[in-house]
Amino acid sequence: MSHAIVFRKYGGAEVLEWEREDPPDPAAAEVQLRHTAVGVNFVDIYDRSGLYPQTLPCIPGREAAGVVEAVGRQVRGIKPGDRVAYVHDAPGAYAQRRNIPAAKLVKLPRDINDEQAAALMLKGLTAQYLLRRTYRVKAGDWLLVHAAVGGVGSLLCQWARALGARVIGVVGHEDKAPAARRHGCREVLIAGRDELAAGVRTFTRGKMVEAVYDAVGKDTFFESLDCLRPRGIMVSYGNASGPPPAVAPLELVKRGSLYLTRPSLFHYIATRAELDAAARELFRMVRAKKIKVQIGQRYRLVEAAQAHRDLELRRTLGSTVLLP
Repeated sequence: MSHAIVFRKYGGAEVLEWEREDPPDPAAAEVQLRHTAVGVNFVDIYDRSGLYPQTLPCIPGREAAGVVEAVGRQVRGIKPGDRVAYVHDAPGAYAQRRNIPAAKLVKLPRDINDEQAAALMLKGLTAQYLLRRTYRVKAGDWLLVHAAVGGVGSLLCQWARALGARVIGVVGHEDKAPAARRHGCREVLIAGRDELAAGVRTFTRGKMVEAVYDAVGKDTFFESLDCLRPRGIMVSYGNASGPPPAVAPLELVKRGSLYLTRPSLFHYIATRAELDAAARELFRMVRAKKIKVQIGQRYRLVEAAQAHRDLELRRTLGSTVLLP
């Protein structure tokens, strides 16, 4: 008998229900997993709220780690008992068991545990493509990172520091500033208290930043643009406060011929080769202790609604995992 978290209508965390959900035998190219740890991300809230419409009823969740229990007849290179992890563009991870295409799976090294993997696949691979491909960060670059102690933000800051960048972190409350500094932020600004562009101007001695990484969205979008130097890049990769406002191209011109991108992880790991290369680099950084996965909260899978409430109210630090 297997259970999952299901929502049958869009809404707040209260729409998440604990229901029996027994997956069928895996299809030819699929694997059936017994989940051991499930990652929680803002995309799960976007799915639940209807910002990203899904077919209902829906099991949320995009990343998890687990043990292979059965494989389809066409699957090669993966067998029952293997430890694996994944990030998937289709929801379904808030479940004790799940069938998933074998092509989405990454085998886990012995020195990466299941909770680390569940917290790394979406957030760590996001940090990898943002820093290494969307804008290839160089030593000496100034960067502004919003939500610097969040799941993605904490990994971004650590990895950027390892690359030699100078990071200005933005946090929601001053009691989060010490954590931001531990994660590699040279300077810290407090959202809602500090004027971001003025702070950036002071810290950079007027040069401003090469790149802004903004997962907040509506509340910070234009402030973020104002922090960039001429020809800087605005990377809007999340909508925690709601979708960013519409922006006219002339807004980019008058601020110095800026670049603006709204990337998605799944366009950067669209092929097997891209997924494997990104995962290898991510695991290499963890092994080298250049980045450390901070799991700030653990909940039982049945407590997923509370995990969503805490994430939405900014009560969390680092990554959140659900334990089936």
